[in-house]
Amino acid sequence: MLRLYRMLRGMSCRRDRNGARRRGLSLPDGRRRKVRQVLSLSLCVRLQGGSKGEGLSRKRIGVEMMMTETKAYGMRLKDHEALMASSSGGAFTALSDVFLNSGNAVVCSSFDFETHRQEFRVITSKKERDAARGSKYFQSVPGDSFRAAEQWLKDHPDGELLFVGMGCQAAGFRSFAAAKGFSDRVTVTDIICHGSSSPQLWYDYAEYIEKQGRIEALSFRDKRNGWERPTAVAVINGSEVPIHTYTKMFYNRKALRLSCHKCPYATLRRAVDITIGDFWNLKNSHPEHYDKDGVSLVLVHTEKGQRLFDEVRDKVLWFESDTADCLQKNLIAPTPAASGRTRFWKDYHEHGMDYMIKKYGTDSTADRVRKKLKRMLSK
Repeated sequence: MLRLYRMLRGMSCRRDRNGARRRGLSLPDGRRRKVRQVLSLSLCVRLQGGSKGEGLSRKRIGVEMMMTETKAYGMRLKDHEALMASSSGGAFTALSDVFLNSGNAVVCSSFDFETHRQEFRVITSKKERDAARGSKYFQSVPGDSFRAAEQWLKDHPDGELLFVGMGCQAAGFRSFAAAKGFSDRVTVTDIICHGSSSPQLWYDYAEYIEKQGRIEALSFRDKRNGWERPTAVAVINGSEVPIHTYTKMFYNRKALRLSCHKCPYATLRRAVDITIGDFWNLKNSHPEHYDKDGVSLVLVHTEKGQRLFDEVRDKVLWFESDTADCLQKNLIAPTPAASGRTRFWKDYHEHGMDYMIKKYGTDSTADRVRKKLKRMLSK
C-alpha cells in the first residue's frame, strides 16, 4: 500500500467533470495512450494510512459512526418477477424502493443502448430503477452525476439520496458529498466487486455483435438456469444472441483494470453504510435459506445503514447471519492479476475483436471437461 501511495504521489492531478481530482498513469508500452486512473473509475480518493481503507478519516469522508461490528443478513424479494430481474436476491431493488416510494432519489449506473456506456445518473422513478438492475461487466463512468445529485438536493431541501456503486465509486461520492456538505442527506451503498474491465473492450464487442442489428436488451446474468449458472444474452432484432464469449474474457481476469488488482475496498469492514452482493456459499452456511433464484448478502456498517435495512425487513424474506459465514474472496482481498495480461492486451491492439473472441472467448477442451466435472460433483 505504501509503495502504491508513493507512486501515486508523484503523478500529475487533473479534475473530471464532477470537479473531483483524479490521477493518471501513462502505461509504458505506449499502446493505451489515454491515462489510466489508478484509483479507478475517474473518482479520486486519497489513501490515508492503514490497510484496506481502514485508515480513512470518517470525518473527512462524511461517514456516520461505524457500528462496533458489521452485521450480516441474507435476503431476497418476495416478488418473484422482480427477483428474476435481479442479479441475486434483489437487494438493490428493496433498498431503492424505500427512497423512491417516499419521493426521494437514487444515484446509480444505467446502460445507454445508444452509446453502449454505463453511466451514473440521478433516477426518481421505478421504471428508471428497473432499467438499472443487473450486474455490469465493464466500467461505469460518473458523467455529470455528482453535480446532478448536488443540484437535486438543492432543488429538494427535504430530500435524501441513496448512492449505489462499487467501492471506488462510493468512495468518490462520499468525498464529494463531504466536501459539499450534504453527507447527512445521503446513504451510501457499495457492491462487492470482482473488478471492472476496460469499457473500450465492451464497446468493440458491442460493435462486433451489432453487425446483426441494434442491441435492444442486455443481461449478463439471466437466471433462467438458476442464480449460480447465469446466462449472458443480448436481444438483437427480437432474438436472443449469446454473449458468453464476452463474459469468458471478463472472468479470465486479463481484461480487468490494473487498479482493480490493488483495490483498497476489497475488505469486510468498509466506510459505507451498507454493502450488498451475492450470498455465495449459502448451501453450506444456511442451507435452509438457499433459493436457486438468488439470495443477496447485506452487510450493515453504520446506524444509518441499519435504519434503512430495518425499513425493508417487512417487504422481503430475510435472515440474520454473521460475517464468518458470508466471507468470500472479494471481502478478503482484491482479485489477483492473471498471468498473460500483457499478451491479452497486445493481442487486442494488434488483432482486434474477432481474434480475441476466438482466442480468449471460447472454452478449451480442458475447460469444458473441468466445467462438466464441476457440475457433476455439485449435484
